[in-house]
Amino acid sequence: MIRRLYDWAMDLAAHRHATAALGFIAFIESSVFPIPPDALLIPMVLAERAKAWLYATVATLASVIGGAAGYAIGYFLFDTVGQAIIDFYGLGEKFTSFSSKYNEYGLAIVFFAGLTPFPYKVITIASGVTQMAVPVFIAGSIVSRGIRFFLVCGLLYWFGPPIRAFIERYLGWLTLAMGVLLVGGFLAVRYVF
Repeated sequence: MIRRLYDWAMDLAAHRHATAALGFIAFIESSVFPIPPDALLIPMVLAERAKAWLYATVATLASVIGGAAGYAIGYFLFDTVGQAIIDFYGLGEKFTSFSSKYNEYGLAIVFFAGLTPFPYKVITIASGVTQMAVPVFIAGSIVSRGIRFFLVCGLLYWFGPPIRAFIERYLGWLTLAMGVLLVGGFLAVRYVF
């Protein structure tokens, strides 16, 4: 089943609308969607290495714009939409104490969340709820998301064929590792904060 999903993702990555799909996924992942854009970004770069930098740029810009949408949810719609998203991740009670300390370490938190599998949408919404300075939030988002996506694309660009062979050989184990990292990010949100 994993092999079929991988083959499907590789086919999708070569589709003429793949770049738009990547932008859409990067946008919604930063505000509401639980699956990171890497799930499409990695097969896209493996399928067409020459476009690695374009894909990194699209993912970065769309993610930052999506982060601004998440900020707006927190700032303008927290009582309706934002609270539902926070409750979905099981953060209802902890979110209040988390937000009170948030702006003290806000830039570091945005930077950390932008680089890691930590659910970035929680941070974008928290930034809006706590009314973090918009320039600080945007700067932290651009730098951290840019580093993340350009690093992934750069590694795939420079080590493309061997990385692809490695991924195809150990696809099951890598899928498990990514699943553990994703679940770990959600657990960190729930139990650390």
